[in-house]
Amino acid sequence: MTPRPLDILDQVLNRQPVIISLKGGREIRGILQGYDVHMNLVLDKAEEEVDGAAQKLGTLIVRGDNVIYITPSVE
Repeated sequence: MTPRPLDILDQVLNRQPVIISLKGGREIRGILQGYDVHMNLVLDKAEEEVDGAAQKLGTLIVRGDNVIYITPSVE
């Protein structure tokens, strides 16, 4: 059976970092702590690369309307 998108998110939940691409060209990396059917996300240890330096954001809630894609991070 082909995995569904939410099944893939369940596999990385609280385990490994994800990269979130947002409208406006921003990308945020963090540990996915939770999500809902609207793709509202809770990230822990979130950070964004700004001018070549990682800016730590801590715990972050991302509104689902702003999410373009989510992918598991390769470290």
